[in-house]
Amino acid sequence: MPSHVTFANHKEEAMNFQGSRRRGEDGIAMVIDFLLSNARLVLGVGGAAMLGIATLAVKRLIERAGRAADDEKVEQKMAESWEELSLVSASPTMIRKGIEGMVMKHVAKATKQQKADLCQQLQMSSLEEQPKPESKSKRLQLSVLSLQSVENRPVLNCIQERLQQYYHTRAALSPHEVRTAQSLALDICTEIQGFLHGRHPDMPLGEMSLGGSLLDDLQVVTADHACLLVPLQLEASLWRLIPGEETLLTHPLHWMVQRVNLEYFPRGRSYWDRYLVGGYLSAEAVVNMFSKSIMETVNWPSISSTLDCIVRPVLGGPNLRLEIKHGSENIGAESSDQSLFISMLPLLREGDVVLTAQPELTSPWFNAWHLSLYPWETQRLAQLDSADDGCRRHTLQILKAVCRLNPALRPLEAAPLANLILHLSDSEGNWSESSLHIRFQQCVTELIGYLEQGALHSYFKPAVNLLSGLSEDQVDQMGFMLYCAVSEPEILLI
Repeated sequence: MPSHVTFANHKEEAMNFQGSRRRGEDGIAMVIDFLLSNARLVLGVGGAAMLGIATLAVKRLIERAGRAADDEKVEQKMAESWEELSLVSASPTMIRKGIEGMVMKHVAKATKQQKADLCQQLQMSSLEEQPKPESKSKRLQLSVLSLQSVENRPVLNCIQERLQQYYHTRAALSPHEVRTAQSLALDICTEIQGFLHGRHPDMPLGEMSLGGSLLDDLQVVTADHACLLVPLQLEASLWRLIPGEETLLTHPLHWMVQRVNLEYFPRGRSYWDRYLVGGYLSAEAVVNMFSKSIMETVNWPSISSTLDCIVRPVLGGPNLRLEIKHGSENIGAESSDQSLFISMLPLLREGDVVLTAQPELTSPWFNAWHLSLYPWETQRLAQLDSADDGCRRHTLQILKAVCRLNPALRPLEAAPLANLILHLSDSEGNWSESSLHIRFQQCVTELIGYLEQGALHSYFKPAVNLLSGLSEDQVDQMGFMLYCAVSEPEILLI
């Protein structure tokens, strides 16, 4: 073969390699540009600055990966280049993990694609008189798509199907599982109420009942907890419920229950006067009374034998909780080790106001009662869905399951997620099942914004920040996970 022909072939191969390498670098550049332009969304100003510092090391990584002549040494060169990211060692933990996790993931993808393109180019150059096929676009789209364009993308149909599959296989409970847990909780309820009526016949209590997510069909993943509502009956002329904003605590969720008309009805006229502290009915005193009267007094082995299960109190905490190990006759053998935790919740009702005795939520104020917004939230969601056949509750169940099964999102409880959907319902009217994927992705985007602001205000009590209990590290972890899910929703549906 003539020398000029050989030189021409080598030149063409080199050009093809450079073109292929350039396409790989362009893909990696998209990753860097995306991270730099959107870093402040979740990492804040400081995080974006630290991410900018890392850019130099990433660029060197790209150059080394591109210049590597031996394909087998490419990944070794990349690993060595990452050592230069020690410049970011002073940055927060999740920033470093974010850079090394997300960028490295897509750099590796681009490098593998680069190798594949090179092999393809070498094969094509060996074929004579054959047209060069158009190169396929890389699956490296990290830009946040507008909701309008998202609706028309076929890939979103797959997300819709994946969401439905996730709901039925991971989130939703089987009717048999729900019935079994409800039946067991009601049996415990009957036993406890019978014990209280026999041991304390003068204690004014309403009818105990089952409440919470298990009753409202909002529990997800597994039926492992239930709530027994224990309503206390107060004389209307002797007690007054004071809103949190009007108390010295000034907290909208911390209410007080004041004893009134003492000049006409002295202490002792009400059964609950024995739990007064400073003129107010103490939630902590009431919980302590139930703990001694029920948790430490009931003959649990006898009840266990009657119900064919193991029932034992969970002691040492502020909650009134029971742990129930199912009997083998109630559930399958593969889930026989699963426990059902039942919480007893003393409460007061006045109109649509429900106050609960939960010292863990009102500490250190032992006299304060907690205003439960759960009934308002669930009722509002049900009303909205019934009015337009919407999927708000469906979406809430999926979000709850995602947060429960994802370690980074586990600190997010049901209340912020329910309020997120309520807020979104004020601006979005289409909640049909066909728009489930759009609303789900919108919830992810909205949640990122709330985490960046550090505040998600209660729908019914705007003064309450539902994210106030999260640590900075938890916010970083959740924000980064959701940030990645904007372009890859599937990572939340594993």
